[in-house]
Amino acid sequence: MAVTAVDEMRSRLGRVGATLTTPIAPAEEWRRAARRVEDAGYGSIWVNEAIGGREVFTQLSVMLAATDRIVLGSSIANLWARHPAAMQGAASVLADAYPGRLALGIGVSMGALVEQSGQEWTSPLNRMRDYLDGMDASVDAAPVPETPFPRLLAALGPKMQGLARDRADGALPAAMPVEHTRLARERLGDDKLLIVLQGVILETDPGKARGMARQTRMLEMPGSPYTRALKGLGYSEEALADGASDEVIDACYGWGDEAAIAKRIQDHLDAGADHVCLSVFAPDPASSAEQFERLAPAILS
Repeated sequence: MAVTAVDEMRSRLGRVGATLTTPIAPAEEWRRAARRVEDAGYGSIWVNEAIGGREVFTQLSVMLAATDRIVLGSSIANLWARHPAAMQGAASVLADAYPGRLALGIGVSMGALVEQSGQEWTSPLNRMRDYLDGMDASVDAAPVPETPFPRLLAALGPKMQGLARDRADGALPAAMPVEHTRLARERLGDDKLLIVLQGVILETDPGKARGMARQTRMLEMPGSPYTRALKGLGYSEEALADGASDEVIDACYGWGDEAAIAKRIQDHLDAGADHVCLSVFAPDPASSAEQFERLAPAILS
């Protein structure tokens, strides 16, 4: 029986990965950080993208070339940043060049950010469905990798998760409580990948940790999909207002010492995640790598 992209990725990822989403920095800093994360024993590195700036496939290629075995993934490749045929072609080229080491996460971003780029925001679900049609129509024009790569959707709500189940290899939810992971696994079924992106803060003081989490302002952006998803889990308007209640912050972010972070990872795995990818609070790639090295003994054993 042929090995699927899901089977291949499950065999390679292990339990924990790392996200490198710091601002613009010289390419050599990214190379060094990627090598440090790989040497520390993580199974994956993920990078994100807005529209412009750090173009995701260029970023992935820099770090794939700098490392030997670690999986590189997009979290996300923004579908508003390129034609669907370009998305399919770019992913296929990298997967062909680095067999088994690419995971493609695709997302729709947010309305305010899309409109800032001069484009007109439309229904996220319809936009994603049409975009996947365009990718599928362009497969024959792209290279055929020796090892298939997984296509994942940044899916927070039940409808997008249903699309991830039906049209992709799995889902890539971010910044959600453990209960969301449990529901996502139920919606996806056992044969799909569920890779959870978890923000963590190595800080044991509750006030400082929660203050750092609130600096992301993820719930304050107009039309925030995170706010909508948390309401779907039963959190009230009051709990989500003014930077969110302590309960919401504690549910969405893992903070504390290494043991506390390890427990949050295990909670997601027990809830059905295949792989938990951590995002740390750091100003540059080197500082991110340092935190991942500090965490590694507690979370990778």
